[in-house]
Amino acid sequence: MAEAGELVVSGAQQDDMLRVVAALAGILERVTERNDAVATPAEAAPASAFRATTKPGISVRAYVARIARFAGCSPACYVVAYIYLDRLLHRARRFALAVDSYSVHRLLITTVLAAVKFMDDVCYNNAYFAKVGGISLVEMNYLEVDFLFGVGFDLNVTPETFGHYCAVLQSEMLCAEAPSAPPRLQYCCLTESEDDAASCGSQGRE
Repeated sequence: MAEAGELVVSGAQQDDMLRVVAALAGILERVTERNDAVATPAEAAPASAFRATTKPGISVRAYVARIARFAGCSPACYVVAYIYLDRLLHRARRFALAVDSYSVHRLLITTVLAAVKFMDDVCYNNAYFAKVGGISLVEMNYLEVDFLFGVGFDLNVTPETFGHYCAVLQSEMLCAEAPSAPPRLQYCCLTESEDDAASCGSQGRE
């Protein structure tokens, strides 16, 4: 892929990124499986730019790993991508947009792209991310615009919000590394207020 002059990630950053990516993949896998189980038939599902017509042949975990391998972004970008995904889902409730096997891949590549542009000083362009994501440049551009309007161009992330989502991912990491893991968070949707975040967390522990 990239050659001389490519974006370089340090060894320490790589280790942190792999742990964050694994935690995010675990959450998205569970949410996808849960939503698939109660999903509306594909032909009856609401139209959305993020919904593919067929299920991609790559698993969520493999897709996240592919993005992590080639995107060359900082670990913080995946935390922000998680925040953006949650923000989009909350704002798009009226359109019944959900994370399932038809939408998770496009949602992920789009939110990572947006996070990289917002967080990192240097990043690859849309054509590169389209190639990494397995979609056309036209689709990538359209998804980016649809996402930006979907979140009302609200890309700012406060330190408090960043900390809340870091805590969720940290909890996921600890659960995954524990010899006998206790029940983990079952929901992707968190909110950016402390009270609602605590409420969501208690749901996941039931």
